Parts: sequence; structure tokens; C-alpha cells
Amino acid sequence: MRKPGQDKRAQRGTTTNAASRRFALAEHIADGDWLDAETLIDGTPPPLRTSVTVERARTILSRNSSPDVPFDRSINPYRGCEHGCIYCFARPSHAYHDLSPGLDFESRLFAKPDAAALLRAELSKPGYRVAPIALGTNTDPYQPIEGDWRITRAILEVLTETDHPVAITTKSDRVVRDLDILAPMAAKGLATVCVSVTSLDARIARTLEPRAPTPERRLAAVAKLAAAGVPTYVSIAPVIPAITDHEIEHLVERAALAGARHAFFIPVRLPHEVAPLFRAWLAEHFPDRAGKVMAIIQSLRGGRDNDPDFFTRMKGQGPWAELLRVRFHRACRLHGLNRDRPPLDTSLFRPPRGAQGELF
Repeated sequence: MRKPGQDKRAQRGTTTNAASRRFALAEHIADGDWLDAETLIDGTPPPLRTSVTVERARTILSRNSSPDVPFDRSINPYRGCEHGCIYCFARPSHAYHDLSPGLDFESRLFAKPDAAALLRAELSKPGYRVAPIALGTNTDPYQPIEGDWRITRAILEVLTETDHPVAITTKSDRVVRDLDILAPMAAKGLATVCVSVTSLDARIARTLEPRAPTPERRLAAVAKLAAAGVPTYVSIAPVIPAITDHEIEHLVERAALAGARHAFFIPVRLPHEVAPLFRAWLAEHFPDRAGKVMAIIQSLRGGRDNDPDFFTRMKGQGPWAELLRVRFHRACRLHGLNRDRPPLDTSLFRPPRGAQGELF
């Protein structure tokens, strides 16, 4: 039974809104004017409302040199993510804005409407060297607010104009709205889409990822993308021991049937504030196995809630990690996934129209 006062976070992922202790911030007790007034109607508080703040970024390309990440640049059109995935490794980033990695992360969002213009400026620089841009690595580029803001689409319009390769990651079927851009790009070897499907059980998905489209809608998006000629992958990430790990083989099978060419998985990661949020989620939704789940996660992570080390952080370690790998690879072989992965084409790039030097 839901406790009094909790209804305001209905359809949200986390159960708390505590501030980050890493930065010695005070815990958020008052929600502020971004939240509807706490006027009780029949004893029920109003739902938690999503707010969007415009962020005037100075640059839009984020660079990384992580040796276990297959790209060196990415774009995130938004900060925070309304999908509310309880396991999201990006939640701690909200603490840098003096906001909670909990409910604030999924309800107090930031949008970057200048993203396309900033990207155009970056691609126009004389010294720019082309390499695939990863779109949606920190927060989902097709989360619900993209329906109104259309920042992701504006970015794709710049990329298709310049024949610049892009790799998209999302758990939203909203991506098919942009097939008119993505299909022609894919025909030139310039675009791939990875759709995240963590469970086929709609009830589990509703608590894990409360505002993301249902698993069936995501698989339908995979089918539409594949039918349009877009190389499509399925991400089974994260795999949560004793909750979703039994679905690995079935998820791989459904991905293949939908037309995906590749799949990968990552055991659940719990960096910084994600660990206590995840523990609270377990206590509410799976109290019967919370201890077992955490014990297995710690066995995967060298006795800790999280392993931040390169390479092992994405794979896990120990017998459980090996068992997951064996099961996953056998399923992929059985269903014909991961046989080849042609690289995105970087040879077609041309600077944006109007870039300095275009006429010379």
C-alpha cells in the first residue's frame, strides 16, 4: 500500500528526492514553485509536474577518452530524463546543478534549444575531424519533451546536411518519427539506432522505466527501423539479477525477430547516488528478494555496489558475470545476431553550407 503523501510521484521511477551528499548540499524539503501547490483533493496530493528550463550552452559536443567506450564525442540535447529509469547512471550528474539525482532528475529537466546552431558552428571549424557522434549517451534524446522541443530532430537535420555519421541510443519509439531523415542517412552508411529493451514484462518495465514506452512499442520501433533499412541494435541494459536476468534468451530472440542486427548487454551499474535510490526501489517493489539482488550485484562488482574501473564496469566479474556472458552469446549465435558490424562512413562529410572557406 502506498504511504500517505507519496502519490505526488506516481509514475515516477525513484522513491526519494534526497540531495547529493558528495557536494554537502542541503536535502530538498520544499519543492518550490516548479511544483503544483500541495492542495489536497480527496486526500490525494497533486501529481509531480515536469518543468523544463532552457540551458544556453556554449558548446554542444562532449568529448571523452574512456578506453571502454566506442566513441569519442557525443551530444545530449537534454539534461535529466523524464523516463525516470531507476538505474540510470546519469542521475548523479544532476547534483552538479544543486538538484537531487532522485525526483529532480526526472522532473526538473533542462533543454538546449541552441544545440543545432552550436553543432553547425563546431562542424564549421577548419580543424574539425569527423568521427561518429553518439546521440543520447547520458539522457534519452527522444524522451517525452522531444515531442514539443524537437531539438534532436534539429540536430539530425544538421548531420544529414553535412553527411556526418551518427549513432543514436534510445528507449523510445518516438525515434521512428525521424525516419524521413534516418533512412536516407542509413542508406549512405551514416546512421545506426540502438533501442534499449530491458524486460518484456510490462509490469516490471512500468516500475523500472515508468515513463518510457512499453517494451512492445520499442520492439515495434525496432521492426520499423529495420524495415526502413536502418541498422538497428537492441541494448539489454541493464540486466538486473533475480529480476530480469531470466529474460536474456527471450529478449535476444525477440530482437532478432524484430529485425535487429546486433545486441549487447550490461549488468546493472550503481554509481554514486544511484545505489541508495536503487536500494529504496528494491525495498518498495521487490522486498522479498532485495537482499538476494544486492548480494548478486556485489558479487558482480568485486564486493561493492559499484565497480567504476574501466572494462570491468561494463562487464562485471566473477561466476555470475561469466554465466550471463555465456547465456547471452549462445542466444546471439542461435538467432544470428552480432555476425558483422560495418563501421559508419566518415568519408562523405562536408562542412555546413556557409562555412568559412566553402567558396575557395
